[in-house]
Amino acid sequence: QVQLVESGGGLVQAGGSLRLSCAASGRTFSSSYAMGWFRQAPGKEREFVSVINWSGGSTYYADSGKGRFTISRDNVKNTVYLQMNSLKPEDTAVYYCAAGIYSASYYYKGYGMDYWGEGTLVTVSS
Repeated sequence: QVQLVESGGGLVQAGGSLRLSCAASGRTFSSSYAMGWFRQAPGKEREFVSVINWSGGSTYYADSGKGRFTISRDNVKNTVYLQMNSLKPEDTAVYYCAAGIYSASYYYKGYGMDYWGEGTLVTVSS
């Protein structure tokens, strides 16, 4: 199985920054997996934020985060990061880490990822 544990959420003022981390573990986890971030705001459906391929050479972003969010990964630590800058109140959501056995481009097309974390809450105050 695969376990994903997010951290780094919290309360930040608009315009501020946060870095989320997601540590992956488990017998079946592989550094070849694509890793992604999704979010769910109160009363809304979960939405795609970003995804990165196994090497870090390919990254994809939702329009809402382009230019503000950066996804990266450290395959030695089995950890994926989401650096979020210039945060806005509309970024307030529970952020979920996910992993998938296919390519990042596959998940960017909207297919569901295979493993999910429990989420970490990000609150951006105005």
